[in-house]
Amino acid sequence: MSSTCEITLQGEIKFCTFTHFNSTGLVVHGFTCRTGGVSTGPYASLNTAFHVGDSSANVLMNRELVCRALGMDAGKLVAGTQVHGDGVRVVEKRDLGRGALCSEDSFPDTDALITGQRGVPISSYYADCVPVFVLDPVKKAVAVSHAGWKGTALRIACRTVEKMKAAFGTDPADCLAGIGPSIGPCCYEVDETVAGRFRENFVYWDELVVPASPGKWRLNLWEFNRRILLEAGVKSGNIVTAAICTSCRNDLFFSYRAQGGTAGRAAALIMLK
Repeated sequence: MSSTCEITLQGEIKFCTFTHFNSTGLVVHGFTCRTGGVSTGPYASLNTAFHVGDSSANVLMNRELVCRALGMDAGKLVAGTQVHGDGVRVVEKRDLGRGALCSEDSFPDTDALITGQRGVPISSYYADCVPVFVLDPVKKAVAVSHAGWKGTALRIACRTVEKMKAAFGTDPADCLAGIGPSIGPCCYEVDETVAGRFRENFVYWDELVVPASPGKWRLNLWEFNRRILLEAGVKSGNIVTAAICTSCRNDLFFSYRAQGGTAGRAAALIMLK
């Protein structure tokens, strides 16, 4: 059976997970939907990020609900301060809990986390940007990358795989990858400044940056990230794209665009068992 991304209910929480990750038995992972939490207003209801204006108490409760459903310890979550860059951090046991209870002690200037340690839950946070999960089932290492348009233009998914190779001896051909729910080419309209960055950085840009109206373009972040993973050496058959647009489905996911710039954040979480 071919690998897919599926939405499943674990306890009271809905997660998107990748079947090729699940079939290894090596990890627990998921990308949260927006329902099942305690937050209200534009953060309703499962906001998992501190920096968006929701109360810390709500965020902590939501993280507890999410982690309990996955069998993780919310107090051990590790997070980075996401800056739409290409910073990749190796996470060790000593880093458990960095960014778990507040944002101040998270890894600074970090948009991707990798670890080869069992029992270390790494996380990142989204409202339209692209979550890229990576699993090396041979060396037993995992990663999650936050790829908005800036991170995608910087090839953060490739930087992540390269860092796994350097840190753990990962062979990219062994890796499994999942591109999670995020804003799709149906809805992601950008201006010339953004389109120009992709024109400068990718020879195939015109296949994935399509004119929409004068001075506006439709950008396909899903396919850019898939091709970036291919460039890194990940096999095509090992990459699964969820192809679920968070803007179209803002009933199910937070969307910065669809919600007018005020929104909660979904969490992408992965941990080696």
